Amino acid sequence: MDTNTDPLDQLPDAVAATAFRRLVRHLRHRHDAQNIDLMGLAGFCRNCLADWIVDGGFDGDKATAREVIHGMPQDEWKATRQTPATPEQLARMEASLARNAKE
Repeated sequence: MDTNTDPLDQLPDAVAATAFRRLVRHLRHRHDAQNIDLMGLAGFCRNCLADWIVDGGFDGDKATAREVIHGMPQDEWKATRQTPATPEQLARMEASLARNAKE
């Protein structure tokens, strides 16, 4: 969709920022929604959000961006929140990623 006609681009930055923060806080609360499952369903995860804020001009490195999104260092998040991926989850993720448009 042309960005000149996409209503998303017409949202005030403050509204978009509020929605983004709500999404991130929701994902922090719902750590049962594993990154691998998010990737398998939607083709993005918490780590993608961290990469996107870096791409958007965040003044920090990838590790710091992931800490912002996870609400804790990524290693701590992985140790306390992440479960091992099954072969089925990995296959769904690969299939989902193949559907992502090249940006």
